[in-house]
Amino acid sequence: MTGPADFNTAVVEEFRANRGVVGGPFEGRTVLLLHTTGARSGAPRLSPLVYVSVAGRMLIMAAYAGAARDPAWAHNLRGRPRARIEVGADSYDVTARELSRDERDEVYPDVVAQAPNFAGYQARTDRVIPIFELTRADQA
Repeated sequence: MTGPADFNTAVVEEFRANRGVVGGPFEGRTVLLLHTTGARSGAPRLSPLVYVSVAGRMLIMAAYAGAARDPAWAHNLRGRPRARIEVGADSYDVTARELSRDERDEVYPDVVAQAPNFAGYQARTDRVIPIFELTRADQA
């Protein structure tokens, strides 16, 4: 593998071959595949992401490993909040909603309790890492 695209391709292949279970840096974590539409391009995009459940809510964090900017998928969801996810062997449409700063700050301790590496990502950047809630489209 030579870069992030190759890494993501390998994770997607492993995810699909093992009904949502992956190893490496994602071992033991809950992982989903997020299908978004490019906000400007309209092109389909696919991102493997760790998610957590807090009070029955499915949350994804736009950590980008603590980079100075948000990942492209966050920008895509802001422009086009309808998406599709694969979780385990299931696949369904979702609506994404970025949590307000107060909501984000309220759930962040629970997020870090489940996925401690996100505390390190937040420490690496000056930006506040956004958190998005995914709601099944037929329940939105």
